[in-house]
Amino acid sequence: MWFKNLQFYRLPAGWNMSAEALEEQLARKRFQPCGSQDQETRGWVSPHDGDTLVHRVGDQWLIALGSEQRLLPSSVVKQEAEERAEEIAARQGYKPGRKQMKELREQVMQEFLPRAFTRRKKVFAWIDPVNGWLGIDAPSQTRAEDVLEALRQALETLPLSLVRTEHSPASAMADWLAGGEAPDGFTIDQDCELRAVTEDKAAVRYVRHALEGDEVRAHLEGGKMPTRLALTYDERVSFVLTEKMEVKRLDFLDVVKEKVDESGAEDARAIFDAGFALMTGEIALLLPALVDALGGEMKMPEALAA
Repeated sequence: MWFKNLQFYRLPAGWNMSAEALEEQLARKRFQPCGSQDQETRGWVSPHDGDTLVHRVGDQWLIALGSEQRLLPSSVVKQEAEERAEEIAARQGYKPGRKQMKELREQVMQEFLPRAFTRRKKVFAWIDPVNGWLGIDAPSQTRAEDVLEALRQALETLPLSLVRTEHSPASAMADWLAGGEAPDGFTIDQDCELRAVTEDKAAVRYVRHALEGDEVRAHLEGGKMPTRLALTYDERVSFVLTEKMEVKRLDFLDVVKEKVDESGAEDARAIFDAGFALMTGEIALLLPALVDALGGEMKMPEALAA
């Protein structure tokens, strides 16, 4: 159990929902497979084998949103509808109008959907009720929002907040690159993207390339800002930080993963739990360090916090 990406949010202060209460709420929106006319369905599934929707390892929780989608390309529907339209034109002497073509496409869709292949996916979310984090293994905030929306529907309310720091990721990454030095506990790796703030959005990308030279500083002085930067934390976790505060290409290094073997776990459940415990332990150290490196969490004005 290792996340590849991390979109992270703050749980509200004083959030005290128990795992049992969350289990009960999620069960109301349990996953159901697609019906014959459903293009897509979503719902909560067990993160691991079994029926439990909230998987607990110590004080850390894991939940999973399942989805099933029928694979029916619009090009297939369009082609079939056009072929039927040609047959109709041959019979009636003129081409079907716009309304009739729409009805043909809907008819084809209804006929083909029950026979379409289906594809299932699962998106994991980690809840740390002790330190107040919620993290989603999604490559973008848009994909993470699908999970958040499903959570809001299950819980009726979910007052999450984005993590806002005193320094923006872009400005902080620019300072690190310009100075050739990462904040305490971090090292700068060899992947980076710099993008101009002008209308042309000119960009330069470095892959497996040293970033401490004059060339990178020249781009910064020319007005380009970092949109992503590869970093390693404590020689244990490598990742790419984006200008949107996304953690991508999350990779737990061998020094971490080897501990699963050292744990003595043998069956699939024990190995899964050991991996989850190690992963969440590392993330629980990484996130505060990353927030501190960005100047700490932004303090809300008292008038807004009241």
